[in-house]
Amino acid sequence: MQFCHMEKLNFPAFNLLVKSKENKTFIFDSLRKKWLILSPEEWVRQHCIRYLIEYKGYPLGLIQVEKKLIVNRTEKRYDIIVFNRKGAISLLVECKRPNVSITQKTFDQIARYNLILNSDYLMITNGLDHYYCQMDFEQKKYIFLKDLPPFKSNMK
Repeated sequence: MQFCHMEKLNFPAFNLLVKSKENKTFIFDSLRKKWLILSPEEWVRQHCIRYLIEYKGYPLGLIQVEKKLIVNRTEKRYDIIVFNRKGAISLLVECKRPNVSITQKTFDQIARYNLILNSDYLMITNGLDHYYCQMDFEQKKYIFLKDLPPFKSNMK
């Protein structure tokens, strides 16, 4: 095992398990309990998962990663969702590579996903910039937040 020297992200430092095998680098995903090829987006996703668990108190058992979703008859994959204790989706996270700017197109993507998932909160990150929104479904708009609420305050 080794520590990875990928780009420093705007997350706390985490001890993520990384290994090399056959000229490829892998990172251990503690949710899926398997080694994944380490891509820049996976680097961001694994930091985000650790952040949600260790700093925001989101229970590991309520987090799902990279599941299929059908949007306008097209198969897509969301990055991270967190359920509340009643089984409804409370948080939807979209992760991008660090060199991908967060643009209106990114917000449009997560908004399309959320038309199906109906999450109360959205997070968009490229590991360097993070945006947090609470959904106002009645007014059909985002309310931008300075930070993501901890698990206890936003989960019922």
